Amino acid sequence: MPQKKKAVIIGAGPAGLTAAHDLLSRAGDEWDVTVLEGTQEVGGISRTVRHNGNRMDIGGHRFFSKERRVTDWWQERMPMQGAPSFDDRMLGRESPLAEGGPDPETEDRVMLTRSRVSRIYYGHKFFDYPVSLSPKTLRAMGPVTTMGVGFSYIKSRARKLPETSLENFYINRFGKRLYSMFFEGYTEKLWGRHPRDISADWGAQRVKGLSIVAVLKDAVAKATGRKDAKSTETSLIERFSYPKYGPGQLWEQVADEVETMGGHVVRGALVTDLAIGEGGAVTAVTCADGTEHPCDVCMSTMPLRDLVPALGDAPGGIAAIAEGLPYRDFVTVGLLVPKLELRNETNVRTLGNIVPDNWIYVQDSSVKLGRIQVFNNWSPYMVADPAGTVWIGLEYFCSEGDEFWEMGEGERVSMATRELVSMGVLSAGTEVLDSHVEKVKKAYPAYFDTYGRIDELVEWLDTHPNLFCLGRNGQHRYNNMDHSMMTAFEAVDDLLAGRTDRSNVWNVNTEVEYHEEKAGE
Repeated sequence: MPQKKKAVIIGAGPAGLTAAHDLLSRAGDEWDVTVLEGTQEVGGISRTVRHNGNRMDIGGHRFFSKERRVTDWWQERMPMQGAPSFDDRMLGRESPLAEGGPDPETEDRVMLTRSRVSRIYYGHKFFDYPVSLSPKTLRAMGPVTTMGVGFSYIKSRARKLPETSLENFYINRFGKRLYSMFFEGYTEKLWGRHPRDISADWGAQRVKGLSIVAVLKDAVAKATGRKDAKSTETSLIERFSYPKYGPGQLWEQVADEVETMGGHVVRGALVTDLAIGEGGAVTAVTCADGTEHPCDVCMSTMPLRDLVPALGDAPGGIAAIAEGLPYRDFVTVGLLVPKLELRNETNVRTLGNIVPDNWIYVQDSSVKLGRIQVFNNWSPYMVADPAGTVWIGLEYFCSEGDEFWEMGEGERVSMATRELVSMGVLSAGTEVLDSHVEKVKKAYPAYFDTYGRIDELVEWLDTHPNLFCLGRNGQHRYNNMDHSMMTAFEAVDDLLAGRTDRSNVWNVNTEVEYHEEKAGE
């Protein structure tokens, strides 16, 4: 038997595990694949945390993509449930499979179909998110504010601002008044920088074609019954799939499949060094415990700020770019409470008659809280008692080492509870039945500081002929999960085809029309 070539993949998040699985599926007889994960858990920020019978999603992960290759891959791992339903199955008394009754082999490996409900909390009122022009929104704004928003938008269309910042990007699409209401405060909370100091690239990537015009088109499509997923902006999608036990369920299953196919997923293997050989090729990867893994190819999802010094051969200018790349960390405070003091004024049925929101974006500048997740509404199986308790995740954006990051767990829980009371989400004296705090480093690669020179760094990284940079932190790009997976698919395509040009890997999720072009394939 000829000796297999060795692939080392750094990181067991969506990009790393997808790359390992795809390579083994297509060429497992030629490649020995090792995935090195620095923590004891797989899934990266798409993992699911378990705590006293309840489960916590880190950030909220909708399973939706216009990329057929991704959705087919998900479907193969976890069959999609049919249309949303509200019955005993959602309480766990029956299998959630749409037809055929319980199947011991697959009843837990299923994607539930969920309705997306999100709102903005601003001025002690709730507004639809994404921003809509529904009668409810207009009533909440009132006639004076609505007229101000309209005139502000007309002004923005008449005099377009140069898109030299995220602030100008938003104003051009929504007008200054709506921008100041629904984007300015939240964006500053998220990044710790005012939108005027952030590159417009972030908006182009995350918001893509969403604008007042897109909102109007969406409203017309709804009214005429012509709305479909392929013609809808990603931010306006109203349904998505979600694993029964959270996103981590999928990645734990994929890690098991990688090992079943002969791959190796090594937990607690924090990468510190990459050895460079002739022509700039990576020849081995070394972990903090001194373990060395020789390789013929290396696929990395580690943050570029850590990867470049680990390579050890970067010139001073390149090293400075990597060192200056900014990130935003965050903390999720999980609270288990008997109920929320928010009335369900929608026509969406929920367990316990709680509000139907998946998440609530907090624009109010009087609190530090950035976003609320209601885990009951992502999947009732995330909550031990979904009919009798509400399990919420409160997201605080911060920087590693700052005051909030260093705060004790009890102090964080007390602060979070006080903020919810001030917002009217909880009543004073509400009993917190349980709590759990998760700290996440480098959750969001940011688009300022040396990010403006990222192209120089990419060009230098590509001088390493057998190095592929994948995923959110591996490319310093605010990717969704499906985008991260696509970088892995593209990288394996290139590897097996012998292509040395990395442009298709780097270009995933960089063009506004990326998803729309791919949708018809």
